[in-house]
Amino acid sequence: MPRALWSGAISFGLVNAPVRMYTAISEHDVHFNLLHAKDAERIHYRKVTASGAREIPDDEIVKGYEVSDGEYVVLTDEEISAAHVEGDKVIEIHDFVPLEEIDPIAFERTYYLGPAEGSERVYALLARALESSGLVGIASFVFHDRDQLACLRVKDGAILLERMYFADEIRDGDGILPKPKRAVDKKELKLAIDLIERMQGSFDHSAYHDRYRERLIIDRKRKGETITVPEVEERKAPSDLMAALEASLGEAVEQSKAKGRPARRKRRGKTSAKSG
Repeated sequence: MPRALWSGAISFGLVNAPVRMYTAISEHDVHFNLLHAKDAERIHYRKVTASGAREIPDDEIVKGYEVSDGEYVVLTDEEISAAHVEGDKVIEIHDFVPLEEIDPIAFERTYYLGPAEGSERVYALLARALESSGLVGIASFVFHDRDQLACLRVKDGAILLERMYFADEIRDGDGILPKPKRAVDKKELKLAIDLIERMQGSFDHSAYHDRYRERLIIDRKRKGETITVPEVEERKAPSDLMAALEASLGEAVEQSKAKGRPARRKRRGKTSAKSG
């Protein structure tokens, strides 16, 4: 049984469902140690004062909030925890909304919520009610000493908690996205839509994997092989967009035939674009 990261209760109305929270993600990151180049000795970091004059032991380190340049207010762990007494141990649902109203950019990380001992009945009821309604719960809770926003949804009968960013944490596209909205050529747009429809398929999560770990040459390096870095070709926008679209569509047609995909020509709606 995995270790719970957090325990508390889901609160909706006057009903409480005690739950335990577990991580739903197991990232396969590649970690490297920093070594001294001359003798491969591990490099360690020390906690020192800003002047670097002396190393400070952990029991002499406190947390301080900078209220102005060089002026700090020191807070103990107990004082920091006191700010969350009311919200501790409760996932409070405020609204139920359609999932499609939430932009995926707001989702940060996924967790499983499992029933605490003795709460299986109310947990199952909430999960079934959420599933039947087709809605998700928008909730708040305290985790890692700070307020969190969350979305509660159901997957395979289990309640998942999607930790979310607050609205003011999400950047807008100013300075990145083109303004005003640029007109596109109708023929190019039709080809692009045809290409998308030809490449349409069903999502198979297992078909995608992290190629970086496969490309790592640890074993070859260990055997003493000389490793050369391949040149990476810079991808540029095509000089002839129409020709690139037509060629891409031709390749997609051949690939879909090889995979046995039926032609998809049904349009969901009319497209309107100005020639440019």
